[in-house]
Amino acid sequence: MFTKTVNTMLVLFLAATLVLSGCSSSGGSKGNESSASPKGTGESELKPYEITLAFWGPDQTDLGLIEKEISKITKEKINATVKLRRIESAAWTQQKVLMFSGNEPIDLIFTGENQYISEVAQKKLRPLDEMLQSYGKDIIAAFDPDVLSASKINGKTYGIPSIRDFASYPTILMRTDLLKESNLDVSEVKSLEDMEPIFKAIKEKHPEINLLGKASGGGSIAYPLLMTTIDPLGDMIGVLTDTENLKVVNLYESEEYLKFVTTLRKWFMTGYIPKDISTSTQTGRDYIKANIGFATPNKGKPGITTQTGNWTGKELTQVKLASAKMNTLSVTNAMLAITANSKDPERAMMFLNLLYSDKQIINLLHWGIEGKHYEVKENGTIDFPSGTDGKSSGYNLRQGWMFGNQLLAYPWATDSPDIWQQMDEFNKGAQKSAALGFMYNPEPVKTELAAIQNVIQQYTMALETGTLDPTAYLSKFNEALKKAGIDKVIAEKQKQLDDWAANKTK
Repeated sequence: MFTKTVNTMLVLFLAATLVLSGCSSSGGSKGNESSASPKGTGESELKPYEITLAFWGPDQTDLGLIEKEISKITKEKINATVKLRRIESAAWTQQKVLMFSGNEPIDLIFTGENQYISEVAQKKLRPLDEMLQSYGKDIIAAFDPDVLSASKINGKTYGIPSIRDFASYPTILMRTDLLKESNLDVSEVKSLEDMEPIFKAIKEKHPEINLLGKASGGGSIAYPLLMTTIDPLGDMIGVLTDTENLKVVNLYESEEYLKFVTTLRKWFMTGYIPKDISTSTQTGRDYIKANIGFATPNKGKPGITTQTGNWTGKELTQVKLASAKMNTLSVTNAMLAITANSKDPERAMMFLNLLYSDKQIINLLHWGIEGKHYEVKENGTIDFPSGTDGKSSGYNLRQGWMFGNQLLAYPWATDSPDIWQQMDEFNKGAQKSAALGFMYNPEPVKTELAAIQNVIQQYTMALETGTLDPTAYLSKFNEALKKAGIDKVIAEKQKQLDDWAANKTK
């Protein structure tokens, strides 16, 4: 019961039944040869074309208006119009399969994490390297080369990450009002264990409060803190606890894991954590919003206190428990790719390039039409026009992290005016995992992975919420993992990682 996120990731991993070494099909195929000059010699030679971009998200009444405004720009620049193919998130995975299998005219598609690995393995996506050199110069200029290369599989690029937070750090978010009420200073909190006197003081004044909840309904307390401390190498079954060295280990046998679950068990027994935490879908944010909670674990990034605080309706204070780290998963979890059945992949690349260079297009996708869906304030941030809010607006997608360079967008009024400068500095200052760019092919150990997942579901949620005593159950958990074949999986992952590192240095 580790988390829904991990479960989904693993299911997707197991769905990738084709060996990745078979993915290196010929790169940069030309699609509609007559529509664009191979060397990009002139836009006047481009024939009219409609570019379809598929993504998931909630229904937007004015989506058609956004299409028209974007198309005015793209018509002038690349003689193309744009169709935004929105799909409900609950139907996304199934609809993607149908789009690919039915040869639906999709040019650009949202992908990420292990869907990306599976789609590349099944040759659903085009290699992009040649087209990047010809039509993607603004994309190349926008990236740290190491980050752009993190999406390569077998040396080829099949997806372009959106520019957003590429890193994260483990953090605890706490209600500022309760800290002030007890005159508590959290500036010296540097570890999870340092939270002990803070929790104790709050509990003495407010015994009715849930001091710590989960970051997500299907996740554990420890999950976001662990994910931002290690390199999960995709699925957390074999990880780097030391992100500066390429040594794959069993997370659940590590000192780091023991420390986390021992601390959480202590807090559970002390009453800091709700007794129904392992079965409840309520989160720490839910508790805070309902005025019955104090703190929640989270993945940290610039703006996290303000964004979470706005959702909960409470001012929040954070403590950073480690420095920011970047790994392959944190880079590749949101990307756009060109489908294998695109009729004009070069034109799709031209549009993709605009998503990393054209502020008008980015703000249309992110926020809508100025004057109708947002207005610009004196400090350079934006807000809803007078008389409009999130419910009444015809376009309130709030998924700018999906599309191109988010740093080109206006900041929202609830964020700092310099939020994107902060994000840029944050990304540049993050520690890169030694395995940045490594992608794991689970095919050789898919049988073992299925058995391991069953064991993980049995133990992790309870251990990582303090519900189970690690002195009694952690050894049983690891014994079950070994029987399921975790050592074989780790050996396979280490072999692939060593091969990747050797090829990288050539």
